[in-house]
Amino acid sequence: MAGAKASNKYAIALRRQKAGFAVIVLFSGLISILMLTGSIYMLQVYDRVLSSGSIITLVGLFSIVVVLYLFYGLFDLLRQRMLSRIGTRLEFDLGRDSFVAQLQACQSRENIRVDPLGQLSVLNQFLSGPSASSLFDVPFVPLFLGVLFIVHPVLGLIVVGGAMVAAFSGFLAGVIARRWQDRRTQDATVQSEFSTEAMRNSETVLAMGMQGCLADHWRSMQIKNLGTQQRSARGTEILASFSKTFRVLLQSTILTVGAVLVLNDQITPGMIIASSVLSGRVLAPIDQAISQWRSIAKTLFAHRSLHDFFENTPDRESTIDLPKPAGRITVTSLTKFSDNAAHTQQELLLQSVSFNLEPGDGLGVIGKSASGKSVLARLLVGAWKPDRGEVQIDGAAFDKWPAGAIGRHIGYLPQSVILLPGTIGQNIARFDPLATDADIIAAAKLARVHDLILRLPNGYATMVGGRSGTPLSGGQIQRIGLARAVIFSPALVVLDEPNANLDGAGDDALENAISDLRAAGSTVIVMAHRPSAIAAVNKILVLDQGRMTRFDTKENVMGTANTQRATHVQEQLSKQA
Repeated sequence: MAGAKASNKYAIALRRQKAGFAVIVLFSGLISILMLTGSIYMLQVYDRVLSSGSIITLVGLFSIVVVLYLFYGLFDLLRQRMLSRIGTRLEFDLGRDSFVAQLQACQSRENIRVDPLGQLSVLNQFLSGPSASSLFDVPFVPLFLGVLFIVHPVLGLIVVGGAMVAAFSGFLAGVIARRWQDRRTQDATVQSEFSTEAMRNSETVLAMGMQGCLADHWRSMQIKNLGTQQRSARGTEILASFSKTFRVLLQSTILTVGAVLVLNDQITPGMIIASSVLSGRVLAPIDQAISQWRSIAKTLFAHRSLHDFFENTPDRESTIDLPKPAGRITVTSLTKFSDNAAHTQQELLLQSVSFNLEPGDGLGVIGKSASGKSVLARLLVGAWKPDRGEVQIDGAAFDKWPAGAIGRHIGYLPQSVILLPGTIGQNIARFDPLATDADIIAAAKLARVHDLILRLPNGYATMVGGRSGTPLSGGQIQRIGLARAVIFSPALVVLDEPNANLDGAGDDALENAISDLRAAGSTVIVMAHRPSAIAAVNKILVLDQGRMTRFDTKENVMGTANTQRATHVQEQLSKQA
């Protein structure tokens, strides 16, 4: 984790757990010492009890063993509990930040393949499982080796050689696991994204009979993913089997060499059994690490992903709370390129758009399809970041506001309105716990959707979004989205094709809502194809292929358009004459 920036929240969260990890290391040391109990007990039984035939000595030794194993169980329980608590604490501390950071990454369309919430869950599961405990036993392997050397140097050298072979096997398993882990994750992500999008568009898929073709394509991705999984498992499985076999063989070798040493009067018979147990203790952590390499590799990948994700997530500098904006909008040389663009003229989505609006102004943005209206809408509300230029509200750009604070003063109605799983009231309130019932109802009335909501079976408590299956029409969803956009009386309201799914009554409600917003001091910007959407605005901006060709009052722009239309008609009549 060297080189991490000071604001890396994942690195900070890990550093907070230093004391906990230190205690776990201490417990692991005590556990390793107590694990010598069995070997020493066997040594004493064979060399003292059996030779002397003393039952009292046996009972005394066994009583000591019981007490020591009780402490062993206690320390092992405390270690596991602490590891589980650390995993839970990491997921709790970083959960909200991960959710927000992932939303911000999606906003900038970077790092969207990283799932920090999922990686946190992987890390938590690993720390809560047995694999993590076995890793903390590895540093204390030299303790058992030292005891073996005390018993006899030859036995110690044999186990050292065995440990080196086992460690090399573990290293190879790690290399193989890391080699395939990234590829497995990428394949699984692609397959999961395809499945998710197919399910989201199930109605279109089924209506057009695409399910068979999509299933075949999904199966091809599944075959590729499963093949990668099998290839990644092959090497670790072979090494895990070799490690277990080698461990058993090494214990038999220790017994054989020990027997020779006993015959030569260099060690006692009890030392043979003790040495066999000790050799198993030396290899057990390594053996467990090899058998758990899949889980370990997955956790290491999660660790690197989280560290890199938070390392590359922009951290907004400390800002102060600014007063509620009045709605004075200043747009300067706003420019946006397409993804992965080389910033050439042909790849511009929006070029050098500049205009000013005062509180209470209504701006209609018109233009042909693909002229840049939706791009401008996303830039105005901060959903996208411009490549050049900036948007200011009351003289302050978005990055001058505390993270998330400016959003309360902005209302946005996208072309495709998606209601999140929850109640209608929660969606209108933007899931803000500070929103009161009065705020929600006022927004619904402003959007002229209050009566419609009351006619639903559960009113504002009606569940929508996700798999709720609530039968809302496109126009109803659009108007609920409008209520969500206008709650809290935002200073800036941007509506992208707000009447796309509305009927005549809906158009009238939209016009009245825009008039009410402007009368309350909100600055309203409407992206429109249909003239009814701009009936209540006072200014017009014309876009053509991403360029602003006209910005003037509505009367001047429409007057020019009518004059041009009349001239065109006159020319046609003259030709016919």
